[in-house]
Amino acid sequence: MVPLFVVVPLAMAFLIVMVGRRSEFISDFLSNIGSGFSFILSCAVLFILPHFSSRIIVYKIGGWLPPVGINLVVDGLSSFMLVTINLIAFMLNIFCISYMRKYTAKWKFYALFLLMLAGMNGIVVSGDIFNMFVFLEIASVASFALVAYGVEAEELEAAFKYIIMSALASSFILLGIAFLYSYTSTLNLADLAGVLQAKAPSNVVVFVSVLFILGFGLKAAIVPFHAWLPDAHPSAPAPVSSFLSGVLIKALGIYALIRIFYNVLGVNKALLGIFTSLGVLSIMVGVLLAIGQMDLKRLLAYHSISQVGYIILGLGLGTPLGILGGLFHLFNHSIFKSLLFLNSGAIEYSIGTRNLEEMGGLRRKMPVTSSTSLVASMAISGVPPFNGFWSKLIIIIACIQAHRIGLAFWAIVGSILTLSSFMKVQKYAFFGSLKKAYDSLKEVPWSMQFSMVILAVICIVGGILILPYLSSLFLWPAKEVLVHGVGYKCLVFSVLR
Repeated sequence: MVPLFVVVPLAMAFLIVMVGRRSEFISDFLSNIGSGFSFILSCAVLFILPHFSSRIIVYKIGGWLPPVGINLVVDGLSSFMLVTINLIAFMLNIFCISYMRKYTAKWKFYALFLLMLAGMNGIVVSGDIFNMFVFLEIASVASFALVAYGVEAEELEAAFKYIIMSALASSFILLGIAFLYSYTSTLNLADLAGVLQAKAPSNVVVFVSVLFILGFGLKAAIVPFHAWLPDAHPSAPAPVSSFLSGVLIKALGIYALIRIFYNVLGVNKALLGIFTSLGVLSIMVGVLLAIGQMDLKRLLAYHSISQVGYIILGLGLGTPLGILGGLFHLFNHSIFKSLLFLNSGAIEYSIGTRNLEEMGGLRRKMPVTSSTSLVASMAISGVPPFNGFWSKLIIIIACIQAHRIGLAFWAIVGSILTLSSFMKVQKYAFFGSLKKAYDSLKEVPWSMQFSMVILAVICIVGGILILPYLSSLFLWPAKEVLVHGVGYKCLVFSVLR
């Protein structure tokens, strides 16, 4: 099953290029089949995984044993990420059925979208650091083209900046891999962890750690490595913005960062201190920059930076509760931020603007968009009982439990400022008097409404994931992988034996 996470999206992308141009229906059908199958497969792996030894699946490509051969690995953290990525991809594909009609060559969009999905799935299941880099580049190249998909001046400028910053990040990562390989003579993640554990502490590892923080920090848009994101996200089509903010920066940045540091290089007090500092800095800088924005998508882009800060803060605490909160917020942010970008896309689709000052009273004509936007706004602001409240609460409690009261304080302040920012969005966009130009306005097509409603429902009921049974199936195994740290190597090689 494991290779299918890469093979199916790639195969569907190939088929769309070959036959999708002949009919819009064919390209819609193939793309939704590919993303839908990947989501069902990720759910199947989630339920099947507990039946495997040590809750881990290792697939040996060509039957060659690692570290000589390349292997794909699915553990609790991988299955958690696969469900998150493929759920959002499936919802966005349904949204695109109607939304992407405003662009030409819809089949090209779907091919690039599935290529990006294959790259992200490949990063998550790769058990080899170089192949992780290869998949990272596949997803990145597809995302460059998608950001520039509208081929307007704004899109092309944003894509160019994104390419430059991403190329710089990739250079740091590749250089770090080269140094690591010269020092250990292996690229397999589990074998790397074992070799590094057997060696004495070295400045090479410290230098590689710096390179990885720079590279993956740029990919994740953590402050101060965030300069590319506020331009790239607003410029892209709404489904691409949702995918970039919802899962791409997490798969290319956060997942790769925590997988390598927690399970391969190992973490220490100094490194965790860097993570928590970057987390708090991202929370405050992102939300303060967002408050003054009147471009809806740019406002959402800055909030992506802020919410990523909460994830890094939780993971940087290094405690089981902090890691659990960080991972839970990663999932929740994928849901409510994807929904918010879809809401912005629905508004732009209907009235042709992202400027909040040109909106007003839209709830009368767009009740579904208005209601789902309100739900997502409350979720990202941490208002109970929405899903964002529970993950933020866990992170704040983890900060207090770790005697880091200052961190808890900044997390609360960031959440209050986020609420004020989204109260402004609701006021300008949906409340007030309706402009005469919008008297004939109608709600967006059914496929766009469907995706928004499903994501809104998850925002409302997502808090149940912390209940014992669901948590033991979804969140707890992902947390345990990081808590075990470099013990990851023992899990992989015990399965191989």
